[in-house]
Amino acid sequence: MEQVLVIGGGAGGLMAAIAAAQSGAKVVLFEKNEKTGKKIYITGKGRCNLTNLCEKEVFFDNVINNPRFMYSSYHALDSEATIGLFNNMGLKTKVERGGRVFPESDMSASVTDALRDTVKKLGIRVMLDSRVTHICTRDGAFSHVTLEDGTELKGGACVLATGGLSYPATGSTGDGFTMAKELGHTVTKLVPSLVGLRTEESFVAELEGLSLRNVRLVMKVGGKKRYDELGEMLFTRRGISGPLVLTLSSVCSKDLTSGKDCTFSIDLKPGLDEQQLDKRITTDFNDNINKDFINALDKLLPTKLIPVVVTLSGIDPHRKVNTVSRAERMNLVKILKAFPLTFKCTGGFEEAVITKGGISVKEVDPSTLESKIVPGLFFAGEILDVDALTGGFNLQIAWSTGFVAGNSAAGRVLQN
Repeated sequence: MEQVLVIGGGAGGLMAAIAAAQSGAKVVLFEKNEKTGKKIYITGKGRCNLTNLCEKEVFFDNVINNPRFMYSSYHALDSEATIGLFNNMGLKTKVERGGRVFPESDMSASVTDALRDTVKKLGIRVMLDSRVTHICTRDGAFSHVTLEDGTELKGGACVLATGGLSYPATGSTGDGFTMAKELGHTVTKLVPSLVGLRTEESFVAELEGLSLRNVRLVMKVGGKKRYDELGEMLFTRRGISGPLVLTLSSVCSKDLTSGKDCTFSIDLKPGLDEQQLDKRITTDFNDNINKDFINALDKLLPTKLIPVVVTLSGIDPHRKVNTVSRAERMNLVKILKAFPLTFKCTGGFEEAVITKGGISVKEVDPSTLESKIVPGLFFAGEILDVDALTGGFNLQIAWSTGFVAGNSAAGRVLQN
């Protein structure tokens, strides 16, 4: 019996191998690292947000790039079915805020252990420290793979699931894109997504670790508004991150890589208009009439933010608040309603949760995930030009596409 060869032991590859084996195919899994599931370990801050238990409309709303391509895969294995599948593997799960699903243990290792145990039970041959360098064809269809040491292995079908470029330390170094290009596939522009942003302002270093809740983040490109959302964010040593920023990096990736001037502003008090905020500040000043300006903002702002705001206001920090003019006070209001930041660059693939871009979905059959260029070659996971927001949606893409690709590859070899 011909075998299914799976390249890549991440989420998509492991699921593809399991699905193919459960369908009755003989499976060989290649992983260039010393162990499988390396990137799964770091997802969800080490807890592994493995899916999102939501209505299908919500899932597709959260897929930013090529959601329609995912219709068949998601209906084959949706979030509820994914939870059931992992429960059958022995993994206990729980649902948290926003439909996020985590292992009951709060440890990503529980997810990888469940996958590895299943791989072992199914008799899947796992070749670790094995880097595939070429996918080879005969008469236009897939025939075999070549390893770095020159070894060749034949197969009736191949699933390419080598991931993207994000977190290269986990092995995501773009090998799959190179191999796919060699076979005639188009790889769309690859950019880091769900990634923190670096800013020009040096004062962000003073704010490192400061988390802001219920603020409004606005991005303008060439003076035109491109993003305007309310939520949570935080300052890092060289810029900004957190939910608002990660979402911005996904939905505005083209703007961030366009080379155009991008500026951000944070509305620190979105619940108040300028007039209401001025009234609030006036009340605070009246309550602290003999205090220095820098000591009269503690009820209005987080402690870390006060020195930065004072500097931006241009008001002497040691002036008594009763000497601050209305014009100076209104300038302070404008700073609080539009705290300014200038975009420098993204955190890069080293810090990105996912890669935006990949194998063009125009060249892949959405119902089987088989290549339209090379029969017998299938794709799964982040290597495809499909991506989503945070919340378990990207791992669900990996599980769903891996499931379909594995089943389809098994169907091909079992027919022969």
